[in-house]
Parts: sequence; structure tokens; C-alpha cells
Amino acid sequence: MAKSIYIAEKPSVAQEFAKALKVKARRADGYLESEEAVITWCYGHLVTMSYPEAYDPALKKWTLQTLPFIPDEFKYEVIPSAAKQFRIVSSLLNREDIDTIYVCTDSGRE
Repeated sequence: MAKSIYIAEKPSVAQEFAKALKVKARRADGYLESEEAVITWCYGHLVTMSYPEAYDPALKKWTLQTLPFIPDEFKYEVIPSAAKQFRIVSSLLNREDIDTIYVCTDSGRE
């Protein structure tokens, strides 16, 4: 059976979504799950843009000659303190039984 996944900002908001949606879910490590839905969270940001030195070690020290730095392709990194939750959310998003994704985070998010 196909399920929807809801991504909230933090565990307490995920609990409130479960209540509002009348989802009777069991708690797992990093998410809630019922027959029809999975509700997970992000603890703020899970990923950040890489610093310039990730593109070229010479860019670790900025100079007027290297500014502005605008890469052709942007690089991103998982925030170390959020790595476990990133893996959980990533694995949930890639499950075959997930067919709809709802991002229920702060409207001010990037």
C-alpha cells in the first residue's frame, strides 16, 4: 500500500501533525509510521552549502582577486550533528512504498 510522507521541522511538530491528521502511528527511530503515512522531522537544517575551500583549497583565504566566488555547480554537505537524521529521512524518501511527499516545514526555509 502506498504511503505519504510528511517532513516536519522537529519531533514535537511531527507529533502535532500526527494529531491533526488523526494518524495513529507507532514511533520508530527518527519518524512515526502508520498504515497510511510516515511522519519525520529535520531538527533544523540537515544539509549546508560547502565552503569555498571544498571547491579549491586556495579559496580558504579570501582575497579581493577571488571574489565574487560563484561556482558553476554548488556543493552541499550533511551537517555532522544531523547526519543520523539525514540518513533516516533519506532512507524514508527512497522507500518504494512512499508515493507522495509533503514538506511541512517553516515557510521561511530556503
